[in-house]
Amino acid sequence: MGKRHGERPEATAPPEVFYDRAESRKYTGSSRVMDIQTRLTERALELLALPADGTPRLLLDLGCGSGLSGEAITEAGHTWVGFDISPAMLEVAQEREVNGDLCHQDLGDGLGLRPEAFDGAVSISAVQWLCNADRSSHNPRRRLKRFFESLYRCLARGARAVLQIYPETPQQAELITTCAMKAGFAGGLVVDYPNSTRAKKYYLVLMVGTAAYLPAPKLGAEGEAAEEVAVYDRKKSRKRGRDGGGKGGKDWILKKKEQRRLKGFSNVPQDTKYTGRKRSKARF
Repeated sequence: MGKRHGERPEATAPPEVFYDRAESRKYTGSSRVMDIQTRLTERALELLALPADGTPRLLLDLGCGSGLSGEAITEAGHTWVGFDISPAMLEVAQEREVNGDLCHQDLGDGLGLRPEAFDGAVSISAVQWLCNADRSSHNPRRRLKRFFESLYRCLARGARAVLQIYPETPQQAELITTCAMKAGFAGGLVVDYPNSTRAKKYYLVLMVGTAAYLPAPKLGAEGEAAEEVAVYDRKKSRKRGRDGGGKGGKDWILKKKEQRRLKGFSNVPQDTKYTGRKRSKARF
């Protein structure tokens, strides 16, 4: 069955099936995809906050695909080992002669790497696939547990992992974040461009053996994305008198509720048409 327009790849087929030979070559040959992957990886490396001493670091690229993200890592002067479940994607990476070492591996089975062997890890658009139960034996919570526990073990003390994800729902983001914290990580979600529907990006920033403040998110995008943010803000300002865009209004309440869901709170009320609506005073 082919992919319907606008449908998420995760909802179409398992990754090793969806990214077959044809789709892998189409994906890698798209200049738009290449640009997006490069920018996402560069941002992940920025959030990784590696020491700026010019020393090459050994990094993991989790869900490396055909090596587009790995090329950005190489360009930054680091070495990397890539893991991916799609044989076709890895075949394209080999044909492209990327500089990283490639491993065919299901992240949900764990990484099986030496303890404290890596200086950091990045992942672009991959970890949300673990929330699917593509086989009867798949339990998303257990697969995430194996993945995060094995990732925690193989990272050096003080290292970070930055996982860019596309959560389908706030509950999915909560599941991923909770499983990471239970594995021993500190950290949380950094959401770039939170007021833009298309430009919004989620980065799960995880820290090993140390607690530190999360990096600040980017609040304004360039080019098309910046225009989208501006349009969104103008719409909010036009609706401010009707919907209550200020503190205590509907937009403010919805934003606060989403923030609490992403932080793992389970007692957040559901959004309804009555959210933020002023109650009429009872008359006797």
